Amino acid sequence: MASKRNTASKDADEIRRSLDFLSEEVTAVRQQQKMILDLVDEVKALRLLNAEKDRKIAFLEKRVDDLEQYTRMNDIIVTGLETKPRTYARAASKGIRVDSSNIKACHPIPRKNKSDKPAIIVRFVNRKHEVELLRQGRKLKGTQVYLNEHLTKRNADIARTACFLRKQKIIQSTWTANCKVFIKLNEAPEVLLIRDIEELDKYQ
Repeated sequence: MASKRNTASKDADEIRRSLDFLSEEVTAVRQQQKMILDLVDEVKALRLLNAEKDRKIAFLEKRVDDLEQYTRMNDIIVTGLETKPRTYARAASKGIRVDSSNIKACHPIPRKNKSDKPAIIVRFVNRKHEVELLRQGRKLKGTQVYLNEHLTKRNADIARTACFLRKQKIIQSTWTANCKVFIKLNEAPEVLLIRDIEELDKYQ
């Protein structure tokens, strides 16, 4: 009997030690789970913070672009005119009339490649003179000379993508006005103002 009691006591001690060990293991696992959950919460908070920062950066970039575009509102880019060094080209042959007193500045744009068409920037004293010259630009149809608004890179990229969609006949037409890009869809008569290039992704 004594032998059986000793054996039972040893078994009970072994079970007790095992339970104590399991209890310690469970406590350690719970602590690790808490650490993991805390890290997950921290990652979620950082993601929200980064998303908010991304929104602010995007807003500020758009704001800077708007301000930059505003400084170019009186500008026109003329491409295709053959000019001689240190001289200004004239487009009188097509009946284009420009009063030089309305021009604030005029200078050529350096070409990145020799194959690029020559281009100059004309800055007017008043926006109404810029608008008037753009209207006269219709007279240049069929020539190699083009008049365009001086767009920022952001807006130029939008306009370029819209032109690609028009050439692919995915949209009906596209144009710029007041340095903003507009498109007209094939299946809808309304005119859409495109503020971000991502808005054109669904048409590609």
